Amino acid sequence: MVVPGRRTVWDGVIELTKKAQEQCVDARLWASHLSANLKPFVEFPSTELAEVLVSYICWDNNVPILWKFLESAMALNLVSPLLVLSLLALRVVPNRSTQSAAYRIYLEILKRNVFRMKDHITGSHYHNVMNSVANILRLPELFPLDTFPLETSRPGVLVIEFVFKMVSLLLDTCLTDEGLIELSQDSTSLWLIKSQDMEIDAPNEKLQTLNTIMAIEMIAECLRNTVISRLLYLVFSNRPTKWHEFVRKVELLAESSSALRSSKVLNSGDLLQLVSNKRFGYSRYSKVVPNAIVDFGSLASFSGLCHGPSLSSLWLPLDLVFEDAMDGYQVNPTSAIEIITGLAKTLKGINGSTWHDTFLGFWIAALRLVQRERDPIEGPIPRLDTRLCMSLCIVPLVVANLIEEGEFEFVMKKLRDDLITSLQVLGEFSGLLAPPQCVVSAANKAATKAIMFLSGGDVGKSCSDDVMNLKDMPINCCGNMRHLIVEACIARNILDTSAYSWPGYVNGRINQIPQSLSSEVPCWSSFVKGAPLNTAMVKALVSVPASSLSELEKLYEVAVKGSDDEKISAAIVLCGASLTRGWNIQEHTVEYLTRLLSPPVPADYSGAESHLIGYACMLNVVIVGIGSVDSIQIFSLHGMVPQLACSLMPICEVFGSYTPSVSWSLPSGEEISAYSVFSNAFTLLLKLWRFNHPPIEHGVGDVPTVGSQLTPEHLLLVRNSHLVSSETLTKDRNRKRLSEVAKSASCQPVFVDSFPKLKIWYRQHQRCIASTLSGLTHGSPVHQTVDALLNMMFREVKGSQTVNSGTNSSSGAASEDSIPRPEFPAWDILKAVPYVVDAALTACSHGSLSPRDLATGLKDLTDFLPASLATIVSYFSAEVSRGVWKPVFMNGMDWPNPATNLSNVEEYIKKILATTGVDIPSLTPAGGSSPATLPLPLAAFVSLTITYKVNKASERFLNLAGPALECLAAGCPWPCMPIVASLWTQKAKRWFDFLVFSASRTVFLHNPDAVVQLLRNCFSATLGLNAAPMSNDGGVGALLGHGGISPVAPGILYLRMYRSLRDTVSVTEEIFSLLIHSVKDIAQNRLSKENLERLKNDGSRYGQSSLATAMTQLKLAASLSASLVWLTGGLGVVHLLIKETIPSWFLSVDKSDQEQGPSELVAELRGHALAYFVLLCGAFAWGVDWRSAASKRRQGIMGSHLEFLTSAMDGKISVGCETATWRAYITGLVSLMVSCLPRWVAEIDTEVLKSLSNGLRQWGKDELAILLLSMGGIEIMDHATDFIIHLPS
Repeated sequence: MVVPGRRTVWDGVIELTKKAQEQCVDARLWASHLSANLKPFVEFPSTELAEVLVSYICWDNNVPILWKFLESAMALNLVSPLLVLSLLALRVVPNRSTQSAAYRIYLEILKRNVFRMKDHITGSHYHNVMNSVANILRLPELFPLDTFPLETSRPGVLVIEFVFKMVSLLLDTCLTDEGLIELSQDSTSLWLIKSQDMEIDAPNEKLQTLNTIMAIEMIAECLRNTVISRLLYLVFSNRPTKWHEFVRKVELLAESSSALRSSKVLNSGDLLQLVSNKRFGYSRYSKVVPNAIVDFGSLASFSGLCHGPSLSSLWLPLDLVFEDAMDGYQVNPTSAIEIITGLAKTLKGINGSTWHDTFLGFWIAALRLVQRERDPIEGPIPRLDTRLCMSLCIVPLVVANLIEEGEFEFVMKKLRDDLITSLQVLGEFSGLLAPPQCVVSAANKAATKAIMFLSGGDVGKSCSDDVMNLKDMPINCCGNMRHLIVEACIARNILDTSAYSWPGYVNGRINQIPQSLSSEVPCWSSFVKGAPLNTAMVKALVSVPASSLSELEKLYEVAVKGSDDEKISAAIVLCGASLTRGWNIQEHTVEYLTRLLSPPVPADYSGAESHLIGYACMLNVVIVGIGSVDSIQIFSLHGMVPQLACSLMPICEVFGSYTPSVSWSLPSGEEISAYSVFSNAFTLLLKLWRFNHPPIEHGVGDVPTVGSQLTPEHLLLVRNSHLVSSETLTKDRNRKRLSEVAKSASCQPVFVDSFPKLKIWYRQHQRCIASTLSGLTHGSPVHQTVDALLNMMFREVKGSQTVNSGTNSSSGAASEDSIPRPEFPAWDILKAVPYVVDAALTACSHGSLSPRDLATGLKDLTDFLPASLATIVSYFSAEVSRGVWKPVFMNGMDWPNPATNLSNVEEYIKKILATTGVDIPSLTPAGGSSPATLPLPLAAFVSLTITYKVNKASERFLNLAGPALECLAAGCPWPCMPIVASLWTQKAKRWFDFLVFSASRTVFLHNPDAVVQLLRNCFSATLGLNAAPMSNDGGVGALLGHGGISPVAPGILYLRMYRSLRDTVSVTEEIFSLLIHSVKDIAQNRLSKENLERLKNDGSRYGQSSLATAMTQLKLAASLSASLVWLTGGLGVVHLLIKETIPSWFLSVDKSDQEQGPSELVAELRGHALAYFVLLCGAFAWGVDWRSAASKRRQGIMGSHLEFLTSAMDGKISVGCETATWRAYITGLVSLMVSCLPRWVAEIDTEVLKSLSNGLRQWGKDELAILLLSMGGIEIMDHATDFIIHLPS
């Protein structure tokens, strides 16, 4: 709009122009006169002058000389070409049908100026010009003003908007002129392109056709131009929806334009190539893409490391996480479904894999997990049921999660298609598909179901040979693990029965087709139809898993609403095969069992005591039923541990307040007391956290060890987090299930303070571990309880004042009949137990109580209140760590003698560790005559534990005492644990392998050098560095083995040992050091000097192959390193690594220590490996997106690391490593982030992004810098535009 106050000035412009037009004055002379006349009044380039000139030309003076005047005005910078083009777009484009010549001139002006953007954005008026352009063209459209911070400068963003607008305008005009615009389903710019409806003569029509051809060729020329295409790349990266609309229009034009077919310089294929995904975007599978917007040719070496075909070994982290979850010594409060879902996204992104490869990696890792249990060892550890839960329930649930996270239906369909192809390919892995013997029958039934379906039978949802007559069974029907996996996927609605028709899925045929095949087995069918839960029915249902959710729902209804006897029977059934082998419905079984532990208050309940008392029998059945090692681990995998702990706490609080005289009768006639219910619940609760571990295990400095925060408070915090509503719940079936279970118990947060008696015990337990006992006051209730317990425990001991409680009161000889059993609530007894055990241990150390009587007394105490075993454990653990007790001789007279088995144990430990190269100290003293010794608390505890019978009744208590005994013995000097193992093998010979393996792990806890040697073996085994040829060995099989313990694979040894390591920081530093050194080893094994010379000189194919193989090995080494760091140290150590360890290494490396031979290549490879390692560590810890709670820490940690990098790039810090390593690390890190972790880039501070991009430009990494800036978000867009425009073309 012309400013009214300057009217006379512009009148003079019109007069000067008219006079020059009449006199045919040279355009340059006119422009000079105009400049001289206006200089005192306006600043150039002038917006008002542009408006006056364009308005004068359109349309009363549309003559050639005036267009020349306009061009001269632009040439002398009197008006901005960008502003003129904007004004002409408003005036000319809508009238192009009648003003074809003017439109042709517009195209010429556009062609002459749009490719010279750098010339038009300099000068002090740049901002004003772009704002005027925005007002004229109604910009911004792509990046609205409300998306910018107030202080953000916008001219660069408006340049992007202008370029996209100009190209889009050409595209829309071409589609409109050819009658195709209606097909594009986009009419947002019709106001700007709609032609006036007027008659067109033939010559004008010919010119219009030529104009359309020229416009199409202009579109192609813009897409080819380096600067314009890079600016459009910013649209591609930040506004994908707008870009996809643009691409669809280009595709429509390429497919249907008649004008394009008339072009002599362009065809439809060329046009489509210019907007292809390969050109606009980073291709993960190609090193160099012809005509790519961002050319990664300069990063060819790194692309081999980051991307390419997914080898089986590159899914190594999956195998490690699966195997690590099998460790029964610690449960995880986080669902394995959540952990593995995040891990899958991380590996898919960083490996550059398809979902097909990702799913196939899942299945192979899951099957390998099962295969490693082929030769199991017997003992209180998770076994096959836990592995099958992971393979046949958890992994299918993870896949279902990933599919359901798809934002659009077509995405979900693509994921399902990839799932199908992965399972079809899985059929080729026959060696992994053979089912374990105990599930052969289930696999055969799954295969039979498919055959029956294909034969026309009505199979429903399941198949059982209880339903089929033998003559109806298929001939030669052989099921395998794939059949079970497919059934698990069908049960989760991510596959359908069309899978039965896959080629080679089933073999065999049916002798006779039955009329139908019931969807339930007879016992379940009868139950659903109303049959009573009598003894026979319960026995049948316990042994056969439910086949559908409806059957479980019916059973749960009975457990909640049935009679007392029916509730007990239903609980027994739920704890049976449906829990351990009901893979298709296992998540629901776990959910219902957890719900049963928080039964509702009956509507008519009015008693003063807790309503839980009325459910005592049912609660006890559930608690005992889920108390096995495998069952607890199954609950852990499903993420139910926090809610399980929350449900057990009120049970412990209530039943611990009653005396043993309160009891109930089971239908079987067995009687249970309040002590029994409390002890079973309390023992199960303590298995859910590391209650007996001393404070020293909380780590070094401010970095806690993994699991050290697994406390009651932490479990309740996790549980409470499940109450929080989230938009992700609708798509995440696992989180939704956890939320519903938590809310079913209580919709309110729960804290330890809610259970005062539990809290008192817990605080006392913490004090007991942290310091010596004190505070027992004579005559206090606790003191009275202590004396009563001592009298009960040592009632048969002869002599007076044998065991003293520490006050004037004493326990003397008394007859058994004269001392009644104490009648104290369980909580009161637990308060007294530490003082009782301390008094007994003191008496034994002074010789006034024999070791045999000590063990007998402790066993009497645990028989009286089994839960007291937990407090005994915490007391002994604390006393051993204090080291104040003298050792005792295990001579076979006072204490049991391990000599019988000790040499055998030593021999087997050596066999287990045979491949590690670790020196094992002798278990027998020099000369062999001195008996073995143990610290008194350890000797007392092992003597107590061997008094237990190894049977099902004692299993849940031994499962608590066993890990505690090993932890306690491991904290004592060598060879305490082998001595304990030797003693226990005399008690339980069938546990020999388990006990010896446990003893072998303690070798590493006493010898830091042994840990380093074991880690070195892990690297050598995985990379195959000790084998020739290397490609034929190494990988997952070498690291984790195939089962068995003679010898144990190094990876298994580490996974079963690392949780007991105290200095995790030092261990992770060793892992980092091994990664650094492995680069040189890989290069020496794979890259000979001859091949390197050939690669350097002529890029020979053989040299390229060797380099690609070395890159794969580097990626594997980095993957192993990152996995071990993450597992060993968790979030805290990963943060320390990225913030301190890596920067310190870069600063302190000595340049004088350079490799001989191909040192520069080795240095570069080292940088690439480090980049992959750091990004993988971070991705493991934080995830690739925002879903995990830990992702909130990502921006701060990575921001600090990147600030260090930019400071060094800017010269503020001097690095000590080789330049090749430093540059390879930064380019590799940035490449991985932009190609695999775009969310991370968007979190980087804008100033850091600017510094990084400038540093990359100085190194000649222009394309990588553009990629980085393009993903930095709107805040960096202005800088990105300036960066692109000022790059050399």
